[in-house]
Amino acid sequence: MANSSTRGTARRSHWGLWLLAIAALGVGLAAWAFREPIRGYGGIAAAYSARVGCSCRFVAGRTLKDCAKDKLAGMEAVTLRDDPEAQSVTARFPLVAEATATYREGYGCVLEPWDG
Repeated sequence: MANSSTRGTARRSHWGLWLLAIAALGVGLAAWAFREPIRGYGGIAAAYSARVGCSCRFVAGRTLKDCAKDKLAGMEAVTLRDDPEAQSVTARFPLVAEATATYREGYGCVLEPWDG
C-alpha cells in the first residue's frame, strides 16, 4: 500500500505533465499564429547572413569562423556553411529558411538564384 507522501509526489508529477503539455500547446499555437512573420524574418536573416558571409569570406578573404563574429544581435540561430570550390556561402535559419550567396567576378557576392 502506498503511503501519503508517495501519492502526493505522483499527483505533483501529473500536474507537472499537464502544465508541460499546456505550455507546449501554447507555444505551438503561437508559432502557428505568427508563422508568416517568422518565415519572413527567417528568410531575411538567412539572405542577409549569406550575402555578408560570402563577402567576408571571398571578398575580404577571412575564415568563415572569423566571419561568424560579424553576426548582428539576434542572428545567433543562423548558421553559415561555405563551399570554397563554388565560392559560395549558405546561411540557414533552422526549420524556416536557407539562402546561398555566390561570389561573381565583377559583381561581388550575389544571392542565388541569379539571372545576371
